Amino acid sequence: MVNLTRIGLLLVMSLPITVLAEEKPEVDPSLPARLPLNELRIFAEAFNRVSAAYVEEIDDRTLLENAIKGMLSQLDPHSAYLDKDSFVSLQETTNGNYGGLGLEVGLEDGSVKVISPMDDTPAYEAGIQSGDLILQLDGNPVRGMSLSEAIELMRGEPGSKIRLTILRDGEPSPNEFTLVRKVINVPSVRQRFLEEGYGYVRIAQFQSRTGAEVADAVKTLLEDGGLHGLVIDLRDNPGGILQSAVEVSDVFVADGLIVYTTGRLSTAGLRFSASTPDSIEGVPIVVLVNQGTASASEIVAGALQDHGRAVIMGTSTFGKGSVQTILPLNNEQAIKLTTALYFTPNGRSIQAEGIIPDIWVDRSTVIRMKNNPWRPIEKNLPKHLNNGNDKESEAEDADNTDSADLELASKDYQLNEALTLLKGLYILNKSKPQS
Repeated sequence: MVNLTRIGLLLVMSLPITVLAEEKPEVDPSLPARLPLNELRIFAEAFNRVSAAYVEEIDDRTLLENAIKGMLSQLDPHSAYLDKDSFVSLQETTNGNYGGLGLEVGLEDGSVKVISPMDDTPAYEAGIQSGDLILQLDGNPVRGMSLSEAIELMRGEPGSKIRLTILRDGEPSPNEFTLVRKVINVPSVRQRFLEEGYGYVRIAQFQSRTGAEVADAVKTLLEDGGLHGLVIDLRDNPGGILQSAVEVSDVFVADGLIVYTTGRLSTAGLRFSASTPDSIEGVPIVVLVNQGTASASEIVAGALQDHGRAVIMGTSTFGKGSVQTILPLNNEQAIKLTTALYFTPNGRSIQAEGIIPDIWVDRSTVIRMKNNPWRPIEKNLPKHLNNGNDKESEAEDADNTDSADLELASKDYQLNEALTLLKGLYILNKSKPQS
């Protein structure tokens, strides 16, 4: 029985990103004592029989740890037992620096499923995709492993190799990928201009400094040329720290509720509201999401959607609407336990449903259709009248712009659609009479 005050809240997939508790939790006096004596006798009997009769000798500590793992694994996909190594991994992931493949994974029906590859990592470069099922690691079947065991196998010394057997939806047989581990040190935020006046901010995951990094990225865009519109890319963002999601939302929401959580304990009920002005003062925003957009990134998308601050574009998100808390058992072990559900400002729970985009745009391949050379236009007609404005050069510039648009559309159709929408919103707002 524990008090959840000052315990780190996290919104995680499988590689936890959190803030650890700064103090040992005390017993919560509001919770009734629970000691099911008959069930404990049955457990003790099962423990003794396994310890005495199993085909191989197994030490008592391992048996007890496995019992705890089993208890937590039967609750939900995100509750888990954290041994000493898992604690180290958690801290490494919080800092975004560890040796591995750069995969966010989860359990689905006993199988390890890829939630998303992280940007610019071995998994991303090898072409592993959201939704892939990992069947084997170096020839060892993954089914039946705990999630932490599978993650432990995928992590390792930078430069070492690992072979993944992957089953992809729609393909008849598995494929093998050989990946070389490297230090995963992924910056959580990147920014650039798509075109003059139209900024792009990519958030790869929510680490401890992501809120400040987003604020800095927006400031840089404003200083480098100003903004007519902004794309926030949350595709394949697996989530991370709850507080960072709140801070990112606060960069763009001037006031009001951002997210709230509810749980069985009074300390699990939290409310987070905006506390700073909108940093881009109402400039239109399009948020890109997909099936790999999960957890903390869904908080940001939901908050901006409910406040009418952004248009959400893409496909439905992952649908992880639960909050996990790290509860230390001692200095080396802890449990990661689902303790609350979170809700968007309008009271929506996205658990197992996800954020539904305002404009649905699938990943697509764009092919430019050639113009019909036999279909005339006015300027090609003999003896056509000139307009007197010398617009031919502008028409050529428009052709060049079309080529640039086509290049973006062929590389990233969803991003191109977001840019097109922002241009339309800017033109519409610019044409309105000023009061």
